[in-house]
Amino acid sequence: MPKKVVLAYSGGLDTSVAIPWLIENYDAEVITLTADLGGQNERLDVRERAINAGATKAIVVDGKRDFVSQFIFPALKAGAIYQGQYTLATALGRPLIARYLLGIAHQEGATAVAHGCTGKGNDQVRFDLSIAGMDPSLKIIAPAREWNMTRDEEIEYGKKKNLQLDVSGKNSYSVDENLWGRSIEAGDLEDPWIEPPENAFTFTASPESSPPEPVYLQIYFERGIPICLDNNFLEGIDLIQTLNQLAGSHGIGRVDHVEDRLVGIKSREIYEAPAATVLHIAHKSLESMTMNRDQLRLKERISQEYAEHVYNGLWYTNFHQDLESYVESSQRFVTGNVRLKFFKGKCTVVGRNSQYSLYRHNLATYDKGDSFDHK
Repeated sequence: MPKKVVLAYSGGLDTSVAIPWLIENYDAEVITLTADLGGQNERLDVRERAINAGATKAIVVDGKRDFVSQFIFPALKAGAIYQGQYTLATALGRPLIARYLLGIAHQEGATAVAHGCTGKGNDQVRFDLSIAGMDPSLKIIAPAREWNMTRDEEIEYGKKKNLQLDVSGKNSYSVDENLWGRSIEAGDLEDPWIEPPENAFTFTASPESSPPEPVYLQIYFERGIPICLDNNFLEGIDLIQTLNQLAGSHGIGRVDHVEDRLVGIKSREIYEAPAATVLHIAHKSLESMTMNRDQLRLKERISQEYAEHVYNGLWYTNFHQDLESYVESSQRFVTGNVRLKFFKGKCTVVGRNSQYSLYRHNLATYDKGDSFDHK
């Protein structure tokens, strides 16, 4: 009897080809797991595509609420931005998908799990370490690391297996997206001298074509978590989606980054993260009002450590729990309002206030009412 393998399935080329490849090379019964983390391009036909490719069962999990409460907001409170540029959308999503993958594997009695990551990227490490850390008895299979096929060879293999494949020219991009952001790479973007073309972006308008007048927005945070836009209380998912649309329409959130991958190479990455960009800017501004100098200095170091830990796939570690505990403590008084201005690709803080503010006008002013002891 074939052994059961649960495959993390996106519906794209790599994971679609992986289904018949696993059946052929591992004599496996393949069950697919697709986690909806809020990407705009989530395939509505993902179940049908998986079954047509040979899967015996296709499971789809709505993970948006878990993603926001257990991954996005903790990372926001931590100020986690890798190398000062990347707000970690994909890196935060992988440990959650790995957890879902593990749960389905236990539920279905599978002896192995699989993912579509190559041997060149970061995601293989994030999946492998998360799964091995939670259940080292499960075998991990990474077909794309084993088959060593080029993209053209994958397409040819898929055609032989009569798969439904959405493929385009050689300059098409590799894209991953969720609520927290969108990453774009490959194709002509691999030349770091070339300006990213407009067709690479979908979350954001170009700053040049954004509205001619600025817009102002107020965000209210409670203990480091955004809960209100312009006096309207919103659930996390709705708040992030609203900010993605509004900030994206003003061209905010584009990042062109040559980053250091975990595997030891530099890679040119394009990111779109309107909501993440806005919330990190606002959150940091509020911290500057409510945390003292020593707290801010240490928090800066913790933020960097946290970001690198997430980027390197180490979410399910004791050290991450230690970092999380410090971050949670640091947010006790990060409550208040931040006023922002969106204009032509820029998000600027133009006001902030808090009931826990350490700013005192009578101490800061040089005018009448100055109560600072100059002696």
